[in-house]
Amino acid sequence: MQLEAAVAIGRDTRPSSESLSRAVIDGVTALDSKYHDYGLVTTPQLHYIICCCNSEGRYGKPTLEGYYNKLSKAFSDLTKQAECGNKCVNVDGANGIGALKLKEMEKFLHSAITVQIFNDGSQGKLNHLCGADYVKVQQNPPQGIEMKPEERCCSFDGDADRIVYYYNDSAGHFHLLDGDKIATLISTFLKEMLVKVNLSLTMAVVQTAYANGSSTHYLEEIMKVPVYCAKTGVKHLHHKAQEFDIGVYFEANGHGTVLFSKKAEEQIRHLANMEQSNEKRKAAHTLQNLVDLINQTVGDAISDMLVIEAILSLKGFTVQQWDEIYTDLPNRQLKVKVADRKVIDTTDDERRTIKPPGLQEKIDDLTKKYNMSRAFARPSGTEDIVRVYAEADTQENADALAHEVCLAVFHLAGGIGDEPKPL
Repeated sequence: MQLEAAVAIGRDTRPSSESLSRAVIDGVTALDSKYHDYGLVTTPQLHYIICCCNSEGRYGKPTLEGYYNKLSKAFSDLTKQAECGNKCVNVDGANGIGALKLKEMEKFLHSAITVQIFNDGSQGKLNHLCGADYVKVQQNPPQGIEMKPEERCCSFDGDADRIVYYYNDSAGHFHLLDGDKIATLISTFLKEMLVKVNLSLTMAVVQTAYANGSSTHYLEEIMKVPVYCAKTGVKHLHHKAQEFDIGVYFEANGHGTVLFSKKAEEQIRHLANMEQSNEKRKAAHTLQNLVDLINQTVGDAISDMLVIEAILSLKGFTVQQWDEIYTDLPNRQLKVKVADRKVIDTTDDERRTIKPPGLQEKIDDLTKKYNMSRAFARPSGTEDIVRVYAEADTQENADALAHEVCLAVFHLAGGIGDEPKPL
């Protein structure tokens, strides 16, 4: 029996890497198995290495260098086609392992892109006032990053499996481009390439209940891309995405990737090697490089960043032009403390409640008061709180709806502590 083992750790207060590596080595030694200690890696790099091992190298070389080489070559080949030159992006590393690994990768990129890394772990705590979750929830830039007007910035989370983009416009207003915006950019570009090569492959986008209604409308009504909803948690999105030849899935928090079926990969690579018109061959090569650039094993902040940067370069888009593809509906996320989260049960992929009695009817009545509105309440999977999401035509209405749903949850689902107050 052979077992490949690796350790993925964020940079925070933790046992030493030596003691963690030792634990892995001792564990596999007890099984009388072979081991390989890959040291400190991001969670997505760990998934990549394991996939390479399990596929006997067909997915790639199971080393960090293999990861860097595969992604860098695909990115360089893609951006060579772009009319604009080297791109620069500011990266908030959340004081985590992703910052260290992105620094290692820079030499493999050979100046195809310039990254300026902030919150790189040299000082500051993991995810403290920085990182993807902080930016998404607070709707503000992280501390420790320099932002010039209309300059692209992005934030990883601590173990580098999530990413969100953002920028300040010329008036100084903050704009967030989250997982919905990322999924829309990637799926739109993929569909454009598929049309050019005339491939008949099934393609869909998988979202969760938290996806902004404007993104769903744009994909379904404008781009004519099927959209499916799955329960919160990437394991649910990943499984749904596997049902299609090309499945794009992202949670609003920036965790996601793209899956290609074996059939899709074979057809794309076959087209890239065929004698055909220059435009069709160029599109096929673009798709082939995207297949190689995307980490299909799990959401990967480094891989996703390079995919986004490549697409923006190829389309000649600024971050503001990307943002203007559609306008998010104003929304608000809140939470309510309850005595027991299990009193709430949901259906329709967590978009409607079936317990306690009367709660869903109350939410339905509340949403009728506001234009372009929807709201839902779902229990946390780890603590006794209920998460509430609301969106509407204005921020004032979204805030009011969210507050009223919180009150309904508090009174009908056993809220504890102080009654929720208006924002």
